[in-house]
Amino acid sequence: MSAESFMKPNACVLLVEDESSIADNIKYALNAASFEVLHAVSGMEALVIFQQQVIDLVILDIGLPDIDGFEVCRQIREKSQLPLLFLTARSDEIDRVVGLEMGADDYICKPFSPRELVARVKTNLRRYQIPFATAVEQSDMKKPEILVLNDECRTVHFYGALIDVTRYEFGILQVMKQHPRRVYSREELLEKVWLEPDSSMDRVVDTHIKTLRAKLKGVNETQELIKTHRGIGYSLEIV
Repeated sequence: MSAESFMKPNACVLLVEDESSIADNIKYALNAASFEVLHAVSGMEALVIFQQQVIDLVILDIGLPDIDGFEVCRQIREKSQLPLLFLTARSDEIDRVVGLEMGADDYICKPFSPRELVARVKTNLRRYQIPFATAVEQSDMKKPEILVLNDECRTVHFYGALIDVTRYEFGILQVMKQHPRRVYSREELLEKVWLEPDSSMDRVVDTHIKTLRAKLKGVNETQELIKTHRGIGYSLEIV
């Protein structure tokens, strides 16, 4: 999966720029790249929008008519670590250093190429969003199954190893795996696994369970997969 695919579709950019011609060019470039743009012409307006809307990235001019971009950055950083790019006519190193030290992720000096601006926006969004996407993916990943049954082929894999089982052994595992840790009586297993069960066959279940345990222990001796509940029946001890 490419890094681009992690980007949130139609991400919302808060543009804080008081020069209308520059703001129009930026909005046009970002809209063409499928970004939603909210525009503020002052620092206070930007903070109001930031409080009321879901913002994915901020493009922030330093020279604003009320509070400057540094102060806007400071207040945003008190509440969020979303990507923030400074946009300014100031090219002095000290200004860039101050901006970055206050928490800006990138710094673009005027004049600039709209294509470069869009590229920087995408890059910073990817940097911000990939760790969260990865974390979500990891949290959604299922733990590998220790016991895997293939109903079509009637095969059993235990910790990745193929176990040779009979039809009835497979049937026992198949029934019990539907409800792990539920206790099944011998009568239930007979009824569900054997086609024509007979009351005299209850010990047949015990025999198959014993053989099945031996086969499973041949792969992992430490795990008691099938638990005996004395006088009641058996359960499959997997989560």
